[in-house]
Amino acid sequence: MIRFFDLLFSIIALIILSPLLLIIFILIKLTSKGAAVFVQNRVGKNNIDFKLYKFRTMNVNADKHQLLTIGEKDIRVTKVGVFLRSFKLDELPQLINVIKGNMSLVGPRPEVRYFVNFYNKEQLKVLTVLPGITDYASIKYRNENELLAKAANPEEFYITHILPEKIRLNLLFINNPSLKVYFQILWATFIRIIKK
Repeated sequence: MIRFFDLLFSIIALIILSPLLLIIFILIKLTSKGAAVFVQNRVGKNNIDFKLYKFRTMNVNADKHQLLTIGEKDIRVTKVGVFLRSFKLDELPQLINVIKGNMSLVGPRPEVRYFVNFYNKEQLKVLTVLPGITDYASIKYRNENELLAKAANPEEFYITHILPEKIRLNLLFINNPSLKVYFQILWATFIRIIKK
């Protein structure tokens, strides 16, 4: 049933938002060099890598130097990228991932392989379900970049503090799956974006 709603909502959203997607695409191309859509390997269901799509919000090859985005003033983020990230508009191309079937609207946010390598046996359980565009952790850590900016060692802080808590929240969802929770998370995410 969740797959049905994933497809239904994603197709409707892509149709309704197509003018906005086109505007974002053009803005990115006009204001910075490189492709408008950023493609990155992420770890999905059954520990298998897949190609995740996002609107590019950083300078080309910025992810080669640092995987985490540190604060709102990370110099690698473009001016358009700051706006897109603020309203999570950079995530919209992941609706294509949902239609392709390697993501759901709701599920654990997919990590890059580097961070998955730090998971213990219990934490690997998050890889038994489809990753998602939003989840409990996305809502709780909406200010993750600011938290990382305050840390003496952002990567270490992410691995030792933020990542374990994200996985704990993801396991809550995985261990208690239901359509009710699915819609609750979608609604909470929508409200968070609107309030922003």
